Amino acid sequence: MSLKAFLSYPFAKLIVYQNSKWKNNAVSYQKKTMLKIVDKAKNTLFGVDHSFSQIKNYSDFKKNIPVRDYEDLKQYVTKIIDGDNDVLWPGKPIYFCKTSGTTSGEKYIPISKESMPYHIKSAKDAILSYISETRNTSIINGKMIFLQGSPVLSKTGTILTGRLSGIVAHHIPSYLKKNRLPSFKANSIDDWESKVDAIVEETVAENMSIISGIPPWVQMYFEKLQNRTGKLIKDIFPKFDLFIYGGVNYEPYRQTFEKLIGKKVDGIELYPASEGFIAYQDSQTEKGMLLCVNHGIFYEFIPSEEFFNKNPTRISLADVEIGVNYVIILNTDAGLWGYNIGDTIKFVSIDPYRIVVSGRIKHFTSAFGEHVIAEEVEKSLQETITKIPAQVNEFHVAPQVKPESGLPYHQWLIEFEKEPENMADFSELIDNTLQKHNSYYKDLISGGILKPLLITKINKNGFRDYMKSIGKLGGQNKVPRLANDRKIADKLNVF
Repeated sequence: MSLKAFLSYPFAKLIVYQNSKWKNNAVSYQKKTMLKIVDKAKNTLFGVDHSFSQIKNYSDFKKNIPVRDYEDLKQYVTKIIDGDNDVLWPGKPIYFCKTSGTTSGEKYIPISKESMPYHIKSAKDAILSYISETRNTSIINGKMIFLQGSPVLSKTGTILTGRLSGIVAHHIPSYLKKNRLPSFKANSIDDWESKVDAIVEETVAENMSIISGIPPWVQMYFEKLQNRTGKLIKDIFPKFDLFIYGGVNYEPYRQTFEKLIGKKVDGIELYPASEGFIAYQDSQTEKGMLLCVNHGIFYEFIPSEEFFNKNPTRISLADVEIGVNYVIILNTDAGLWGYNIGDTIKFVSIDPYRIVVSGRIKHFTSAFGEHVIAEEVEKSLQETITKIPAQVNEFHVAPQVKPESGLPYHQWLIEFEKEPENMADFSELIDNTLQKHNSYYKDLISGGILKPLLITKINKNGFRDYMKSIGKLGGQNKVPRLANDRKIADKLNVF
């Protein structure tokens, strides 16, 4: 055992102990965070516009700060781009994180000198929590790869701008850089397929122990490694023990990954967003991810079924309940206020506060009033696969409102790695399971408004080809699991 591995376990225990203070006193730390960031920003343009100096408690906070999306924030961001100081947060952001918006075009999310360290700390603490719990210190000795966006940054006004993962690449601790791959040169390649090819060449002969990235793009990396060598991943990287992932639900990919790897490996789920690092998996035995309550973010929650109401319920962490689907609202030490990032979450524990990501508030299928969400379709698919074996690479669900004949239905566009033996039975079981999870959908089926779902098979790599066709192959991009229109479905039908 190396000295670094030997020391990693007591260090991990120390960090976990230190984090237990906020982990076990989350509501108190959230209150302190709210008051701290409001006080810090009270003299900014936004703080003056919203009377921050009058905010003494959460009731004042809700009264003075409305929930908003990027369009409502854009006027302030534009002032920052134009060179103004003290707009959303004291001074200027050190970065803009550039993301793709559905209604706003490109979005520029500020990252401050206060918020940046939490992106690194949270990921580091997730690994240390794993070491503390499992005593698996061997992962420290091997090489680590992070499949991420390009670290090449541009400028917006005077502010460095890039994708979140590319920005984070500039802040990797020095003690990890020696073991970290890929090289800056390979990581900077724009074309994703060429980039992965270069990464394969750089890593195929290395002793990889940790591999991290969004599942569909790590799957591409694994497949290219297998094509290059003719071997399973476990035989290419015998020391590979830990997969770190985020961005999408891993469960639909698990079977394919285990087949490619040739064994089961431990996993850590992360919930990093451009707006802040929200949660990380701190246990291999407990469900969900630990909410980061002492990391410069004050959280609010709105029940998703009320979100589009005129006056929805808006609560702080103190009043959340287990099992309720909430839209998560962020207030950050980078100057986001009442900001809806579009994600929905559920609490699976409140002692400590652990969450799962249940979907996107704008990603649902409700052409007939059923409001089917990502969590329901993913559960239905996984429960079906346990009874009727199949392997699914990707899928997308969309309504077919005006079929050429018969009743309307939900179309499931699925790219199979291994098809079920009986597609009709597979389709029927998914439909019955979805009815179990969504009573509105069940009523529409039993009432003769909809007919059961239909599956359309997408060719191998069809989802990748679709993403490539729209210029979103790789990085942090992913295909939505479902939609309330046919914009994606009609294009996928071509592949």
